[in-house]
Amino acid sequence: MGIQFGTDEWVKALMVALNESEKYAKAAAKWEGDFYFIIEKGDGFAEETYLYMDLQHGKCLEAFKVDDPSAKSPAFSLGASESIWRGVLEGKTDPISAIMTRKFKLTGSKMKILKSPKAATALVEVAGELDTDWP
Repeated sequence: MGIQFGTDEWVKALMVALNESEKYAKAAAKWEGDFYFIIEKGDGFAEETYLYMDLQHGKCLEAFKVDDPSAKSPAFSLGASESIWRGVLEGKTDPISAIMTRKFKLTGSKMKILKSPKAATALVEVAGELDTDWP
């Protein structure tokens, strides 16, 4: 049995997996930025869900489910429905394409994200390897 997507346990497991990944460390060595990953209400989510991650130079320094979105002011937020997140994490949807086609709602510097596609791809690959239960 896997870890329920969108939970504090899931995002903490992702933090551990990223910090153990040599591929992510190399791909994101120059990346600096923290995120709210937002799962929109619907598709098994009773309310909008926020997951916070502080990603710095190939490591995740902090990760947790956010109870109060005003608690942090991350440089980026990336939001979509559970079905879009699932498609990306299962390798059916390219994360950069999802940003460009606005399947993901991005706030923050799109250019910074687009200059770091290897970091984004490595993060998604690591997340996709988690044993995830979907709603």
